[in-house]
Amino acid sequence: MIEAIILGIVQGVTEFLPVSSSAHLIIFREVFNIGSSISKYGLAFDLALHVGTLLAVVIFFFSDLWKIFIQGITKPKENKLFYYLIVATIPAALAGILLEDLIDSIFRNNLIIIGCGLIIMGVVLYIADSFNKEKKSLEKITLKDAILIGIMQTFALIPGFSRSGTTISTARMLKINREDATKFSFFLSIPVIAGGALLKLLKHSKEVMNHLSIFSIGTITSFIVGILTIKFLLKYLKKNDFSIFMWWRVLLGLFIIFFVIFK
Repeated sequence: MIEAIILGIVQGVTEFLPVSSSAHLIIFREVFNIGSSISKYGLAFDLALHVGTLLAVVIFFFSDLWKIFIQGITKPKENKLFYYLIVATIPAALAGILLEDLIDSIFRNNLIIIGCGLIIMGVVLYIADSFNKEKKSLEKITLKDAILIGIMQTFALIPGFSRSGTTISTARMLKINREDATKFSFFLSIPVIAGGALLKLLKHSKEVMNHLSIFSIGTITSFIVGILTIKFLLKYLKKNDFSIFMWWRVLLGLFIIFFVIFK
């Protein structure tokens, strides 16, 4: 139970910050040996944690999401954001169906690759944020923007690259302002997490039902912490940039690489 709570906190914090939640979950298990007893539940437990953060973003942004949906249905020509979110979801959905098992077998527990991914995307995020000063709003996103962000989201299948990191970096390169780039990343997480979690949890339904208390406490924890993290990040970005997350990614990536080399 304690390990489930700790991993729920880790997921709730790192899912929305551009630092890679999957990398942090793996690091906590492989390096700090926290959650090793839960590792027997495999990917199903991680996806249960993702369900918690999925519920967090849906509830936190419910009014915005409902507005986007209704306006997309009633006034599709004037309000295209709903359809852009669908388009941006397609590349990651296809990549997940076709490549997820292969990528998991190659990259999931390779700490060197995870460390390099943390460093690379940290630098990319910093450059994308620092050298793009124009501030395009969410309403100004184009179909081309949505497609490019969706394509880059496929790199999030590799632990360390980060779904929010890749999507926010791409959005910033496309001149979208920090808060709206982050919101678009949040909105884009909903169909991707929902689809992946539903398929995997159905596949592992026996493990979920046999250990429902463990899965439930992890999900509830990630939900509560996820709500707090979303609120913090949106407030933080009103006055600050993404540089702190770049430094965290680079330092953590270097730590992991040195850990593997010298252990």
